[in-house]
Amino acid sequence: MEKQKRKKYVISGGGTGGHIYPAIAIANALKAANPDCEILFIGAKGKMEMTKVPQAGFPIKGLWISGINRSFSPQLFLFPLKLVVSLITAFFTLLKFKPDAVIGVGGYASGPSLRMANLLGINTFIQEQNSYPGITNKILSKKAHKIFVAYPGLEKFFPAQKILLTGNPVRKDILKLEGKKERAKEQFKINNDWPTILVIGGSLGARSINHFFRDHLEEVAALNVNVVWQCGKLFDIPKDLPAHIQCMPFIEQMDLAYSLADIIVSRAGALSVSEIALVKKPAILVPFPYASEDHQTKNAEALVNKGAALMVKDDQLNADLMPALKSIIEDESKRDKMVMQLEGFGYPDSAEIIANEIIVSN
Repeated sequence: MEKQKRKKYVISGGGTGGHIYPAIAIANALKAANPDCEILFIGAKGKMEMTKVPQAGFPIKGLWISGINRSFSPQLFLFPLKLVVSLITAFFTLLKFKPDAVIGVGGYASGPSLRMANLLGINTFIQEQNSYPGITNKILSKKAHKIFVAYPGLEKFFPAQKILLTGNPVRKDILKLEGKKERAKEQFKINNDWPTILVIGGSLGARSINHFFRDHLEEVAALNVNVVWQCGKLFDIPKDLPAHIQCMPFIEQMDLAYSLADIIVSRAGALSVSEIALVKKPAILVPFPYASEDHQTKNAEALVNKGAALMVKDDQLNADLMPALKSIIEDESKRDKMVMQLEGFGYPDSAEIIANEIIVSN
């Protein structure tokens, strides 16, 4: 009897946690369904996937690629060279590894990898996290075998017959928060029963949100709330913070942070919105105003239009965030209504659905 060929998959993309964590979730689901398969990641050199992916136990190949610098600088002239080098590197990486499928999750490396996979006749899949896709995925979708989307209504951007609504894959540990609150209190040095605000500006931090909490420390401290604040590595953490305000560059154990949170203040990246929907916590979303196609606002509106979250515009932060915070802190029934409206927004089995579709298609 002929031995069955071991399946191989390439997962490409990254740049931020919003691309990396769904990619790792898909990889873990592929491994769970087929432990014998081989998985190789292709990312961008110097980006966080080059450390996060190996930490998750998967090998990664880096491309010399970055986004187009929208302002005039010498880096602008390097982009065509980087693109050509990345296309060549991706071509020979795929030629050597011989994957059965290539899955693009967004980010700089995704474009060259899927383009070369199409050239080599390898099945490609796209996992689109946002409610408004970028131009690269729109182009690549024409030759993709299937497109996994997190929001309904993307038929106006992608071929309808290729779309499968799956939600966004998330880290499995955040799906099981029961019994973790006491451990979370120890982790974040919480020793009272006040409500806890979790502040997350994405994996790299959010400048305007950081500045709001820095500049309004006294007002926030007077609310009788705990604050667990992920500020990113580029922010200078204020000195002499009150004991009930914990500020750190990065939160490794997000499941503990979510288990502790009563209210979340967050950017509206695709992963953040998906995780908020799954952990069912009241949230104030502050979309990043310079995201491509303003997709973070569209992500936030998916929850806000259903009464499942509040939204504060970035340029109105100083005027509107404190009243929004007070309105949720002081009105428990408002929080309860928001949690009820979050029902049905999350897709806890997203990674498994995507993995199974990829497996049966190859």
